[in-house]
Amino acid sequence: MSEKVINITSENYESVLKSETPIVVDFWATWCGPCRMVGPVIESLAEEYEGKTAVCKLNVDENPDLATEYKIMSIPTVMIMKNGEIVDKAVGVRTREEYQNMIEKAL
Repeated sequence: MSEKVINITSENYESVLKSETPIVVDFWATWCGPCRMVGPVIESLAEEYEGKTAVCKLNVDENPDLATEYKIMSIPTVMIMKNGEIVDKAVGVRTREEYQNMIEKAL
């Protein structure tokens, strides 16, 4: 994982997700093939949007409580959050451009 991508856990999620800056959260699991396709795209977006938004990954197997709290039924799910609120959500594999559009709308 890129050093620009924040790994969200049960211990740090509140401080990360309540940010006033838009946050990109990739809900994923190691066994999920489509998640492995989205991973490099998310990491490249972390590079591109450094300083404008935080890009995070949340492993649903390691943090099932958070997956339940955010009602994650399928992975990959990418959410854009701002001030602790979900402002956009994409379930399944999307193009880089679709993720960029989600981020741009939130900025």
